[in-house]
Amino acid sequence: MIPQSEHTPPDRVLKWVVNSVDPLAAVQSTRRLQGGISSIIHSVSLRTHGEVREFVVRQFDNEEWLKDEPDLALHEAESLRWAYGNGLCAPQIIAFNESGRECGVPTVLMTRLEGSVVLNPANYDLWLNGLAESLVKIHAVEADSFPWAYFTYNDIDTLEIPSWSSSPELWSRVLDIVRGPKPKFKPCFIHRDYHPTNVLWTGNYVSGVVDWVNACRGPAGIDIGHCRLNLAMLLGVQSADQFLSAYLSHAGTEFSYSPYWDILSLVDILFGPPTVYQGWTALGVTGLTDTLMVERIDRYMASLVERVSSHSDDMNHK
Repeated sequence: MIPQSEHTPPDRVLKWVVNSVDPLAAVQSTRRLQGGISSIIHSVSLRTHGEVREFVVRQFDNEEWLKDEPDLALHEAESLRWAYGNGLCAPQIIAFNESGRECGVPTVLMTRLEGSVVLNPANYDLWLNGLAESLVKIHAVEADSFPWAYFTYNDIDTLEIPSWSSSPELWSRVLDIVRGPKPKFKPCFIHRDYHPTNVLWTGNYVSGVVDWVNACRGPAGIDIGHCRLNLAMLLGVQSADQFLSAYLSHAGTEFSYSPYWDILSLVDILFGPPTVYQGWTALGVTGLTDTLMVERIDRYMASLVERVSSHSDDMNHK
């Protein structure tokens, strides 16, 4: 075993990794990966049969998350199996320790994909188009028999107008909309946490999508809305709208867009005042402030209310 440090998983975890891959393998190196804020993620290089292979180990150490969803390791393992088995650019599951008995906490071992997260691309048009095209491919996968189903993180009926907003009247309208009837949709495989930090790139092309622990069957609009929300906070409303246009272009006429899902994705984050996502700062993004996040959320929210009105007018004229 290599010397223990903050960049190294515990010895018991490394032993489990080796035994899961090849008991005769040797650990070459380990590295703590940036971006994971709800679990501990390491890359592990093993030398086995004369070659070096790269793996990723995720340790679920968030007690509150595990209390709400004790099957996290099983969920991610099955999500990876489903995604990889359906030809998506996802890691391949190698092993998982659901109970945490062997590893201390629930743990998942998967292959490591090539590429890296890009948050400041040289060409934003290509970048947004790639994000959209990759998501359309995920939604093309059927999920009728996938065991996990979409649910909202917030109880919509108990939500209140956020005190931090400068547009309480518009938020009142948002809550009315989201408590109204849901549009019809055809369930598909959704990532449930699709945003730029979970997408890997090689050059101008998406090389993979990671962090599948929340994947489930549900409305495609939830993935679209979640990514749009992240883009609105990271870059502004224009980028969120450009992503939507690219998605609609790739999805074609079979997909029916409804802004309802954008709004539902928005209210699902109403746990408190919006703040700068730690994953962005861990990956080198600068210049964002909590004040700017509040301003961008309000602008995005206002754009959604306007989009709902336009969408309703369009539907009435059909």
